[in-house]
Amino acid sequence: MNGPARKRFWSIAPDSPVAQDMRAGRPPWLPFVHLVWTAWVFLTPMFAGGGYGYTKRWALLTLLSYPLFVALYVVVVTSSERRARQAAWGMVALCLALLPWYPSGLSYFVFGSILLRPCRGGGSVAGYLALLAVLNALLLAWARYLDYQWQSVLWMPVVSAIIGMLGLIDRINQEREAMLRMSQDEVRRLAALAERERIGRDLHDLLGHTLSMVALKSDLAARLLERDPAAARGEIAAVSRVAREALAQVRRAVSGIRAAGIAAELASAKLLLESDGVAFEYRVDESLGTGTLPPEVESAFALAVREAATNIQRHARARRAGAGFAIEDGEAVLRISDDGRGGAIVPGNGLTGMRERIEGLGGRLRIESGKDGTRIEARIPLAGAPATGTLW
Repeated sequence: MNGPARKRFWSIAPDSPVAQDMRAGRPPWLPFVHLVWTAWVFLTPMFAGGGYGYTKRWALLTLLSYPLFVALYVVVVTSSERRARQAAWGMVALCLALLPWYPSGLSYFVFGSILLRPCRGGGSVAGYLALLAVLNALLLAWARYLDYQWQSVLWMPVVSAIIGMLGLIDRINQEREAMLRMSQDEVRRLAALAERERIGRDLHDLLGHTLSMVALKSDLAARLLERDPAAARGEIAAVSRVAREALAQVRRAVSGIRAAGIAAELASAKLLLESDGVAFEYRVDESLGTGTLPPEVESAFALAVREAATNIQRHARARRAGAGFAIEDGEAVLRISDDGRGGAIVPGNGLTGMRERIEGLGGRLRIESGKDGTRIEARIPLAGAPATGTLW
């Protein structure tokens, strides 16, 4: 087999479970952990009677069927949904074909029926449950025709239905998390776009007026150069002065570009938490507009909001949360609270980084966690800040 053909054969489809786990930052081998349940292939003969124990026939059929089943499972977790369903049907067919001689094949049926769950964005839960019912009825009828005891196969509908629903719920949760990440990325992208547009307008207004003045004074200096050199030198000096002032104004405007904006992070936190069922309240007072905070202070607070919202969503089990931001006695103060389970705080990379950023700006971080939830307060001193000016 040549190189390109081999690459196509082993490629991982973008919508496969392995590819989705890799995009979510999970290890690509995670879907293969479920193969541990195939231990029942090797344990079933311990409970089977009537010549279905550990026999040469069992060993031969296992040697022939188990590698085929594993190959079908690899197709399921690395291929597109269409090919994955075909491989799942293959598992069901493998069980039904081997059932007259091989009770261990019931494990193949469990895997196949579970992996026939609806495709993403298509099918329904009711349709999937109906398919499970039909397949299990077919299996029970075939098993009874082969004189299997009721107790040896009656557990199949219950197991396949329970595990199938758990797998379907897990897929729905993964889709929800993926959509949430996309929404958060879109909020940040739109916030960054709005900030770039604002800076673009500011620079246009600033440089448009200044460059027009420079052009007019330069033309005037050129006309006065021979007729009135002293006046021409005055105009040239004015051009130089205007250029230096424009340069200073451009530098101040460019300093408004932020690595992370607190308004965007608050909006993103609201989206993250409320999508997870946590009510999140915040309010930004527009009277303190752009430029109120130094960029490094706003960036530190924005990253603190991001880290706190992530911790609330993952660990707090809260119903309500809130963020408060104010300028008090010459200090910028950020307060974040939730009504979650609280408990001991174990500093990780996120909290450690939050503390280091705030203390690096001469500020203080205080975290209190108890039975009524967790409260975070960050304070950073501001040079020349107003005595009060509440943003929340």
